[in-house]
Amino acid sequence: MKNRPGPHRSGPHRFGPHRTAPRCAALLAATALAASALTGCGYLPGTGDGATTVTVWLMKGSASDGFVQRFTKDFESKHKNIKLDVRIQEWSGIGAKVTAAVRSGDGPDLIEVGNTQVAMYAESGGLRDLTLESVRDLGSKDWLPGLADPGSINGAQYGIPWYAANRVVIYNKDLFRDTGITAVPRTRTQWIKDTEQLNSGGRQGIYLAGQDWYTLSGFIWDEGGELAEEAGGNYTGALDTPAAIRGMDFYKQLQGLGDGPKNADEAHPQQADVFAKGDVGQIIAVPGTAQTILKDNPRLKGKLGFFPIPGRTAAKPSAVFTGGSDLIIPDKARHGDAAVGVVEALAGRTWQTELARTMSYVPNKTTLAGVVKGEEGTAAMAAGAARGRATPNSPRWAAVEADNPIKPYMAEVLTGQDAGTAAKKASKLLTDELVDR
Repeated sequence: MKNRPGPHRSGPHRFGPHRTAPRCAALLAATALAASALTGCGYLPGTGDGATTVTVWLMKGSASDGFVQRFTKDFESKHKNIKLDVRIQEWSGIGAKVTAAVRSGDGPDLIEVGNTQVAMYAESGGLRDLTLESVRDLGSKDWLPGLADPGSINGAQYGIPWYAANRVVIYNKDLFRDTGITAVPRTRTQWIKDTEQLNSGGRQGIYLAGQDWYTLSGFIWDEGGELAEEAGGNYTGALDTPAAIRGMDFYKQLQGLGDGPKNADEAHPQQADVFAKGDVGQIIAVPGTAQTILKDNPRLKGKLGFFPIPGRTAAKPSAVFTGGSDLIIPDKARHGDAAVGVVEALAGRTWQTELARTMSYVPNKTTLAGVVKGEEGTAAMAAGAARGRATPNSPRWAAVEADNPIKPYMAEVLTGQDAGTAAKKASKLLTDELVDR
């Protein structure tokens, strides 16, 4: 990702291969074959004569050293004939490295990838189909859609959700109190009213950079729009639909209630640095940004609050972009069957709970949201994650982000250009990048 929205990447994450997996009766056959393969290869606990070493690639910063050590010790104690070789990878340059490993079969047996990267790696059909395990063992019906959907192609699951992060509103409790705001907003309408109230007396109601396209994506989805739409295997830009333009209109209204730059993103300057000055009511960021704020201005300790990005009604928060990671197994992995057991453990309740509490992540299932209930920021994130989405399910989305036409489109609208005209141009650029050549 890695323009990570906090601990999780938001950039080049992708999803699963363009091949149709067998369904129904074929799944029953697959069950028998899988059981036979596991037993025959000696990968089931208590079988086989020698230990199998499963090589696992995890990304730097995704899990603490302590978590990895605890998981490894516990897994190996329960699977006497399997050893784990966990190797931490750098995000920089990881795309080419994973692609080569998937194609060769000489790499790891299990790989952590950004949730929207799965398709890029699997386009050639190089990932193991984990649909059966998803339904039978992993409770896929409860997965966060922002993690599960990018890992699925044509109904087959290739990426197993591991963890998630998404944006929330971080606010200055003192400024809310001084302005007479006694409760955090739960609807867009109330949010605008509160932000207008905050935006006075030398304060900014909200600091929102003009090209924060991840935040815009949530507003577009909340209106029922899309960044791009799929038909017949190809994607076309959809920023010029009425729903998408309504999302942009709301973004413009909110962005105008502060002094955020119209022609820059949230990293130029870093919005945490701006908020740390103490005169900004709100920013939209992952909860972990609070640590950066407090490092810059320790006097704000105890004064930061969090709430989900408000939706159109109080019944549910806004849709949000979900960053995070999925777990994949190369089709050519030497110990793929054993790697399935590692995936099931990492994605299961026990280690999902441990990871969420250790790293302040959102667990991979909506039914596990309660495990972070005591953490205000993470709980707000989990509430939003239930309505999380990912970028369009195309292996070519990485090319879009490399020269993203959404960002100049936003700046054009914010500086007074006609939204419809600017959206048509941006949509055409999206289509040109996404077309199946």
